Amino acid sequence: MLNVAYTVNCSILLTELPLLDRPHAARDAGFAAVEFWWPFASPTPTDAEVTAFIRAIQDSGVQLTGLNFAAGDMPGGDRGILSNPAMTQTFRESVDIAVDIAETLGTRAFNALYGNRIPESTPGAQDYVGAENLAYAAHAANRIRATVLVEPVSGAPHYPLKTAADAIHVIDRVQGEYGATNVRLLADLYHLHVNGDDVDAAIRHYCNRIGHVQIADAPGRGEPGSGELPLNSHLQLLAELGYTGYVGLEYKATRSDTFDWLPADQRGITAESARQHAETRIQ
Repeated sequence: MLNVAYTVNCSILLTELPLLDRPHAARDAGFAAVEFWWPFASPTPTDAEVTAFIRAIQDSGVQLTGLNFAAGDMPGGDRGILSNPAMTQTFRESVDIAVDIAETLGTRAFNALYGNRIPESTPGAQDYVGAENLAYAAHAANRIRATVLVEPVSGAPHYPLKTAADAIHVIDRVQGEYGATNVRLLADLYHLHVNGDDVDAAIRHYCNRIGHVQIADAPGRGEPGSGELPLNSHLQLLAELGYTGYVGLEYKATRSDTFDWLPADQRGITAESARQHAETRIQ
């Protein structure tokens, strides 16, 4: 049995519920931790919106383990604004908001999606801005001893980071040019596999550079066990090589009980505690 600390990505799971109800639902399902993409409609939400999000996490009794910075119009195809020269101020404003939220909630990881290549700027100019903005984010995160994550992504043809090595190249640049030592790899095993990376080789080569892991099965990006990826084997290898962080459940639900693949006693909260929490909410 794998001893894994799971965190539920409430931006891609439990989407039948309003966003602020999802942390409670994750707790009711037996999980002790959640993560989110940027949880606001705007890169600069109102104070009331930020307060409502913080309260939803606190009231649910779960730990917020990770939060994305603003990433643009994700449903419309955006995959980050980090490397867009025209969005630097907007990105940095979202960093400051995210760090303030994390300081309140004890969150210690931020995902900085790199952004698609755009015709308005050369790749070199985008990479220069990307490194500057990552350094800004790393400095801000370091104030609360947090980590900034860089993620290879699949399904986005204009997103330049496809493999673990691509992300590590960016991380090395930020460390070498700006001295940022708290930028690490987000190893989403689904994205790496779909992009043709050798997942086991990437784990072996970069395990000590990995700041967070996410999983989904392939093909389909569904629940573990719905596809062909040897996720248990990958997670076992990570554990053997010393990874002790959270594993994010960032997959698309394909059935009503999307967590039935994971026994209740492995979700982070005892079944009895989860039941009592659910009953308290109903009363």
